[in-house]
Amino acid sequence: MTIAFFDSGIGGITVLSEAVKQLPQENFLYFADTLHVPYGTKSKAQVMEYVQESAARIMREEVQALVIACNTATSIAAAELRKIYSIPIIGMEPAVKPAVEMNRNSGKRVLVFATPLTLTQSKYNELVARVDDHGSVDSLPLPELVGYCENLNFDRAEMTDYFAGKLASFDLNAYGTVVLGCTHYPFYKGILREILPEHIEIIDGSRGTVSRLRSVLGLKEAGTGDSRGRIQFMCSSDDAAYITKMEKAFELFTCLEG
Repeated sequence: MTIAFFDSGIGGITVLSEAVKQLPQENFLYFADTLHVPYGTKSKAQVMEYVQESAARIMREEVQALVIACNTATSIAAAELRKIYSIPIIGMEPAVKPAVEMNRNSGKRVLVFATPLTLTQSKYNELVARVDDHGSVDSLPLPELVGYCENLNFDRAEMTDYFAGKLASFDLNAYGTVVLGCTHYPFYKGILREILPEHIEIIDGSRGTVSRLRSVLGLKEAGTGDSRGRIQFMCSSDDAAYITKMEKAFELFTCLEG
């Protein structure tokens, strides 16, 4: 079985990494739409077009399932892709529901980091309205962060200054959970852990997405055996240098996650 993962750039590698942990014996194809990264600052119509073009190319590889490892692409195009293709298509959404449940008894608030486009979509706002009974969810757009990640900019001093500036107006003592609502953002979890107060939990949707994938495909979480599947990286620009970057990013994130 080959399971495809799709994102505009390297962000979805954070989800792929979780899939490799849970399903190490499966084969994976990771496709990045490098011709159009980032999606989070584009229009809805543009993203719909880009996702459909990328999906058509991915399907030529005879994959058995597709994970849209991008919150923005999921909110805009997942429903349409499910009308076109018969294979399972797994989308993502910011982990707002578990965050709200984690804070239900503490009275703490939830802060969601996401791209500007994700935060304007009805799918996101309907999600918040459905699970946020007490108006405890706040949202913070971080449009620059995808660009930093795509450039593999993980300079601690620079990124600490960036986050400090974005969070300057927030009383962080009021928050219990930060949700990383873009798949690029978990690359900065370590830096955020140093900045945020100790009591704040940092979560993202990767584990839940892969658990959903396993459930849909009827797969059990594999143990640590000797058999390992293969990982193939592709991109819309057919850029060998970018493929090398994806391989480097995967190794880096795997090391960061320990």
